[in-house]
Amino acid sequence: MQLSLNGQATQTNARSLFALVPEHTDRVVILNGFQTAEDLPLSDGDCVTVIEKGVFPPTDVLESMMAARHTPGVFEKVKAARVGIAGLGGLGSHIAFALARTGVGHLHLVDFDVVEPSNLNRQCYRISDLGKPKTQALAEQLRTVNPYLTITTDLVRVTAQNAATLFAQDPIVCEAFDAPAAKATLIDAILTACPDTILVAASGMAGFGSCNTIKTRRITDHFYLCGDGETAAEAGCGLMAPRVSVCAGHQANMILRLIVGEDTP
Repeated sequence: MQLSLNGQATQTNARSLFALVPEHTDRVVILNGFQTAEDLPLSDGDCVTVIEKGVFPPTDVLESMMAARHTPGVFEKVKAARVGIAGLGGLGSHIAFALARTGVGHLHLVDFDVVEPSNLNRQCYRISDLGKPKTQALAEQLRTVNPYLTITTDLVRVTAQNAATLFAQDPIVCEAFDAPAAKATLIDAILTACPDTILVAASGMAGFGSCNTIKTRRITDHFYLCGDGETAAEAGCGLMAPRVSVCAGHQANMILRLIVGEDTP
C-alpha cells in the first residue's frame, strides 16, 4: 500500500502502525491527525507522522510534523489560502496566531499603530515589543511559530478611501478593530466595493461576562459576525484577555471553516 510518512509518499507492506514504526516511548506517533500509542491498522492513503521527542527534525519534514494533528485534507487547503487581517490588537493578534498555527499560507497584516503598555493586557505582544509597529512585532513572532508563512504587511490606517484597494487581493478579510467607527468603515467599504470578498467581523466582547454569549452568526452570504453583539468597551467596562481571545477564536475558526469549505456562500 502507499501512504504518507512524515510528509513523504511511502510504499509499504506494513499492515499496522507497529509494523511500520516499532513501539518506542520516546516517539510521538500520529495517524490521520490522531496521536496514539496503540497498534492501529493501516489503510492505503493513510497519513502517518513519527516524531522523535527532544530531537529537532530535518527542515524538509518539519512542516508536515507541525500539521500532523490536523484533520486529513485540511493542510493542503489552508496552505493555499490567503487572509487579510485589519487591526492587530486583542482580536487581530490572536486571530493571526491561530491562523499561523493552523498553517494558513499567506497572512496580510494591516495596522497603523505601535505596541504600547496598555496593549499587553490582551494582545499577543511582549514588553520587548514596546514601541515597535504592530505589523513588525507580530510578523516577527509569527515567523518563530511558523517559518513557512508568507506575510505581507501594511503599516497604514484603514480608511473608506483605501480599504477596497488595500484588501483587493484577499479573498477573506477579518475585521479586528476596537473602534466602532473603524469597524463600520471597513465593513461598508468591503461589502460595497468588494462583493466577492468574504468578511468576518466582530462586535461585543468587552468585560468579563459569560463567554457563552459570544457566538458566530451568518449575516449574509459574504458577511459573518462574531461576539455577543452588545457588550461594548466603555468607561467601567474594559477589554480583557479572556473574552477578547474567545471572540478571536470564533473569528479564526469561522475563517478556517470557510477555507475548508464547511460553510460556503
